[in-house]
Amino acid sequence: MFRNSHFALATHVLAALALNPDGPMTSATLAQSVNTNPAFLRVLLGQLKAAGLIEVTLGKGGGATLKKPAQEIRLADIYRAMEPESTVRLHQCEPDHRCLVGRNIVPVLEEVIDDVEAAALARLEETTLQSLTRKIRKRG
Repeated sequence: MFRNSHFALATHVLAALALNPDGPMTSATLAQSVNTNPAFLRVLLGQLKAAGLIEVTLGKGGGATLKKPAQEIRLADIYRAMEPESTVRLHQCEPDHRCLVGRNIVPVLEEVIDDVEAAALARLEETTLQSLTRKIRKRG
């Protein structure tokens, strides 16, 4: 379901922002927490901003903050921000439509994949960023 690690990285960033009471966090600070390149992280921050999950202020004292409270951000929101289209790829080549399997495999697989993605999104919809940060705090 997840094409790459961007969902996990974005969730990490948002959890860090939610747990930071001291105001905006810079991309350098967030990149250090994630252990990634600040330039890459700024791309990720751009996606989160475009999705309406964070605000970014430039200049001295600037950085990223949550745009809305953690209890209003669901993991499904983060997933949609990082994976705007289906992550599952079917055939890269056109199957032979003269073959029973070839003419039916794509629609049959699409139905299964749609069901799996709907179930995963439903589960992500149940979990808020706040519930995730509570678990993080509890683990210490």
